[in-house]
Amino acid sequence: MTDFRWKNWSGSLSFTPGKIVTPESEEEVVALVKTAQRENRKIRVVGAGHSSSPLVKTKDILLSLKHFQGAEEPDTDSHRLTILGGMTVKDAGKEAFRYGLAMHNTGDVDVQTIAGAIGTGTHGTGVKLKNLSSMLVGVRMVTGTGEILETTSDNDKELFRALQLAMGTCGIFLKMRLQLEKTYHLHRKEWCVPIEKCLENFNDLKKNRNFDFYWYPRSDLAKIRVMNKVEQEVPEIFYGSLEMEKKGPSHEILPRSRPLKFDEMEYVLPADKALDCFLEVRELIKKYWRKRVAWRVLVRTIKSDEAYISPMAGRESVTISLHHNAGLRFWDYFQGIEPIFVKYGGRPHWGKKHTLKADKLRDLYPHWDKFHDIRKQLDPTAVFLTPYMEKLLITK
Repeated sequence: MTDFRWKNWSGSLSFTPGKIVTPESEEEVVALVKTAQRENRKIRVVGAGHSSSPLVKTKDILLSLKHFQGAEEPDTDSHRLTILGGMTVKDAGKEAFRYGLAMHNTGDVDVQTIAGAIGTGTHGTGVKLKNLSSMLVGVRMVTGTGEILETTSDNDKELFRALQLAMGTCGIFLKMRLQLEKTYHLHRKEWCVPIEKCLENFNDLKKNRNFDFYWYPRSDLAKIRVMNKVEQEVPEIFYGSLEMEKKGPSHEILPRSRPLKFDEMEYVLPADKALDCFLEVRELIKKYWRKRVAWRVLVRTIKSDEAYISPMAGRESVTISLHHNAGLRFWDYFQGIEPIFVKYGGRPHWGKKHTLKADKLRDLYPHWDKFHDIRKQLDPTAVFLTPYMEKLLITK
């Protein structure tokens, strides 16, 4: 038993795994999985530890692919590139740029591993832009039986609807083939307005390539953030003064520095219900938490996708995120708001705080059973299912 206590980025999750392994080769990963299956042990793969939810929590084997770095097989005609399983979003963006390629989007943070970002449905913002999971078009992975599986979305579209977002429950991704696009530069603008003006102009604002806003409960102001390709017309600033403007390659402009740590709850709402949901959330925060919550509420748009258990699956979406300073009590705040998200048909972000379990989650996903049929084929003895993952995914 190791004395090492693992902590996530915010410090809100910590545990002592039974064993920490950092394999340096494909053969080592295969051997570890085969041994775990034979000895009835569990493996969870850990990335950068940015998730707020206990997806990697285990008393057994914690596996890091930190030695799996690099990019392979660039194809500038199809705009595809293979990324190894331990690379971060930031490093993958730099590698892609070397080949004249770029990801279509990223979130505010780029410290996550690509495998972790894909596995949890990490996303940015933009009504025409899908989450990062949608980039996955090929994979070389180790299944729960220790077999190597290499396949593409062209070969098996249904399999990929499960693999594109699986939280590490279908296998260990050694290499990922990503669908990218040609490099592009973005023009970013940020400014503050009264929240009412932001909401009045919401439909126009979301016409930007990327648009989101932060609502600040104490001031009742909104910080609007828009990005467009530099060759596109940039919208006028309304009811406010420009606070920040920046241009550059997409992989440098999309993410933002996050020196302050926080915990987060995010729900993905049907786009046509999201603003009503936000207004109800706003009123409750102003009534009960306005003086205690210094952090903002983030609202983003996101295009629908086809992954079986993606929170954005099958519907155009808007996400609402609650943030609270790391180290401070957050559960009374998060759990006080969560019923509103549920009321409006929200699906929780898999990598962030929430309280839903499999019995409720199953009703939110029309293809829940299809996902599990594939998961059980790839991991028949549940090597990758820890007690928390069972609560999250296995119905009674």
